[in-house]
Amino acid sequence: MPMVDSLTKEKRSWNMSQIKGSNTKPEIIVRSFLHKAGFRFRLHIKDLPGKPDIVLKKYMTAIFVDGCYWHRHQGCKLAYNPKSRKDFWQSKFEANIRRDRDVNRMYESISWTLIRIWQCEVNNKNLTELAKKLKKH
Repeated sequence: MPMVDSLTKEKRSWNMSQIKGSNTKPEIIVRSFLHKAGFRFRLHIKDLPGKPDIVLKKYMTAIFVDGCYWHRHQGCKLAYNPKSRKDFWQSKFEANIRRDRDVNRMYESISWTLIRIWQCEVNNKNLTELAKKLKKH
């Protein structure tokens, strides 16, 4: 039996419209961290595959700050499955994963470094882990 939404169609639509695709809190934390570390970067360059969140052109590096829910971070509590419209969401998640894989291949083919940072990796308590991940590349 399908779960009944407690919100009206209009309110649910409004809620979904408020989900940001760029300039998210995790993205801003990563940008601030990079800026304080002395890196200069560009944002959302449309000429690169997938329109990366952050581009370190000098280092030929593209950084994506991915939401755990939307990009299905394996084993993360934030990547839960919705209880309603399961088929719709499953196909949407699979399309996101497929697109991410395609973008990964494109960066390999142009010899750029690609760094994917998960939403759950970015919080004020976890900046040392973020630093390690960035230094590794």
